[in-house]
Amino acid sequence: MPIITKGKEATTILSALFADARRGVVFTGAGISTESGIPDFRSPGGTWERFEPVYFDQFVASEEARQLDWKRRFIMLDQFGQAEPNAGHRAIAALVAAGKVDTVVTQNIDGLHQRAGVPAERVIEIHGNGTFATCLDCGRRHELSDIRPAFEADGTTPRCVSCGGLVKVAVISFGQAMPVTEMLRAEDAANRADLFVAIGSSLVVYPAAGLPVVAKREGAKLVIINREPTELDALADVVIHDEIGSVMAPFAANTIV
Repeated sequence: MPIITKGKEATTILSALFADARRGVVFTGAGISTESGIPDFRSPGGTWERFEPVYFDQFVASEEARQLDWKRRFIMLDQFGQAEPNAGHRAIAALVAAGKVDTVVTQNIDGLHQRAGVPAERVIEIHGNGTFATCLDCGRRHELSDIRPAFEADGTTPRCVSCGGLVKVAVISFGQAMPVTEMLRAEDAANRADLFVAIGSSLVVYPAAGLPVVAKREGAKLVIINREPTELDALADVVIHDEIGSVMAPFAANTIV
């Protein structure tokens, strides 16, 4: 049975676990960024309750679908730009800098881990990144600041400047294949972890939600921090039902570990 805790006791337990960690992995979901004011996708009032998702095959087949998707992506980009990394993001960055967390695997597309100070090479974005775009054919990166003026002027969706292919914000849409390289890196990190801390994820979206299972199977201590229970709580060594920022803030201040 897991230890179920919150508040100062939770921070104390986490401190001891991080102190012993040599290959810590942090896995984050939307819950960590809601504390920065970014709405999540699945909860009541979240993004998918307000907007029907545009599926990948719709994006590829229809200019109308592409226009709708791009319009929403710029709304999200503005939300990302207004948000700031919170205590949870800063704590994770501090733990990476201290050598206690080796890898950050995130389901989020907002880039807040990098803005908090985690080196980009330590962040694995398994659902992509909503702050830039790529060509679906040749993979060339395109900056949204270059795309936005033309789109907002006449609604024409962008084409690749290199090959003429469709350009899409670099996120994984419904019906789109998961990124092979990122998933292999995430699975490798989970296999090697001695501590795996899942933060702010409902742990219902697979294959990403399988990563804590992999880590636990390979001998890692498993911690789940989420305001609501998850289906994997019974598998964990420690379950913390509390606000992420309040639990993690002492690590951001470098007062622990």
